[in-house]
Amino acid sequence: MRGLQGLAWLLAMQSLGELLSRGLSLPIPGPVIGMLLLLGALQLPLVRNPVAACANFLLSHLSLLFVPVGVGVMTHLGLLSQYGVRMMAVVVLSTWIGLAVTVLVLRAFKGPRDA
Repeated sequence: MRGLQGLAWLLAMQSLGELLSRGLSLPIPGPVIGMLLLLGALQLPLVRNPVAACANFLLSHLSLLFVPVGVGVMTHLGLLSQYGVRMMAVVVLSTWIGLAVTVLVLRAFKGPRDA
């Protein structure tokens, strides 16, 4: 029951984020606003404990969430054979760019090195 309460909190925050995003015509996607709202709400034990139970359940069944993706890839093998190398290059390059940006941001926040 606690896991369902956590799922209800997750869906409520996402829905509230969508409502705020669309209602106020914000340039930020609704799920991002919902995650920020959830971040604030997680400070309350009333929200934190059920969401933790839901997160543990979802993490324990994470492999099942990849089944639809695998089926989608299998149904488009022609596209994968045609664009697979390009897609892999984009994934690798974007991963490296993301890692580099993360390092630069962390260095900027860390400040000058001690001599």
